[in-house]
Amino acid sequence: MWKTALKPRWIAGFVFAIAISGVFVLLSQWQFGRSTSPEVPVNPTTEQVQPLTETLQPGEFFHGTDADQMVSAQGTYDPAKQVLVPGRLHDGKTGYWVVSAFAVNGAPALSGVASSPQTWIPVARGWVAEPGDAAAPPSGLIELTGRLLPSEAPLPGRAPAPGEATAVSVAELINYWEVSSYPGFVAATAEMAGGVDVSAAAVPGGLLPLGIGPQPPAQQINWLNLFYSLEWVVFAGFALFIWWRLVKDDYHRDLEDSLDEDDDATTPEQNQQKVQP
Repeated sequence: MWKTALKPRWIAGFVFAIAISGVFVLLSQWQFGRSTSPEVPVNPTTEQVQPLTETLQPGEFFHGTDADQMVSAQGTYDPAKQVLVPGRLHDGKTGYWVVSAFAVNGAPALSGVASSPQTWIPVARGWVAEPGDAAAPPSGLIELTGRLLPSEAPLPGRAPAPGEATAVSVAELINYWEVSSYPGFVAATAEMAGGVDVSAAAVPGGLLPLGIGPQPPAQQINWLNLFYSLEWVVFAGFALFIWWRLVKDDYHRDLEDSLDEDDDATTPEQNQQKVQP
């Protein structure tokens, strides 16, 4: 069998079959990539800044459609209500998020929830490498712009250090600050005070901007493309099978020709001796 496969024409046929199979494998990879690619781009409406008070209401459930929405609000920070959230990455380095309580002007108050009638929202203002780099939030009336994100879950079984929180968890922060809050938080992109940008992106220092962009849509599986990718793999195997089958048929033909030649070379007396009992 191997002697037949090593004939020049079948070596060339094997190279051709490998080339065809390679093309089929590439087509399979292409189809597989298309089967898991998002079908819709990032929602452009989330990048249009909407008033926070019109987007989300305190005391209500945080809807998934509100996540990633760029929002704006006016209000003030309380420097006494600021925590650090450890274990946050920025350009490959581990540090802290600086999270401050922001009193939202015009937000409805939740009666009976906290001692203050004002409604607040946690604002992740930036990232610092060391706790000492976290300065107090800007004072005065602030025009805040940022990305609205759902509350994180607190880390169970972990006691935060003084001045820290395990996560940007509204349930955890309202216990620290004793305030009523929106059911989410804002990752700040701009903080304007009297027309001047006082955010981490504009003020030099240890506080660095978070740079949280819109999350890509969830990948959806295109089952038709996935089927095509498997089909191309079958075709690749079939190309090699065809080569092997042709080689096998050629081997059998050579074997039959060899037997016929042996029969022709046998004398009549030898044939008669074969059939005599």
